Amino acid sequence: MRVPTAAVTAGSLIGGWQLARRTGNRPLGGAVLVAGGVLAGREWARRTSPAVTGALVATYVGAFGLSHPLAKRIGPWPSVLAVSALTAAVSYVAADRRR
Repeated sequence: MRVPTAAVTAGSLIGGWQLARRTGNRPLGGAVLVAGGVLAGREWARRTSPAVTGALVATYVGAFGLSHPLAKRIGPWPSVLAVSALTAAVSYVAADRRR
């Protein structure tokens, strides 16, 4: 079964942020982020080359890092949605779509 990494990455970025925000427990939100990254990373490694997998991991981690300064400029919801959409799009193009 093919796991849709675009959905996993977007869902874990949004879900991890919401869980941390609603519970006040940032490590719990981070656990969701890590779980999503591990699941997506495993799928990327199965479907793509090591270089593409590395680039996708960097995109996912970078999106998380970018969301923080971006939230100060455009607000938290728009920031998380923007980086989640970007990460999902990159994951879809590089790993999910059928070739």
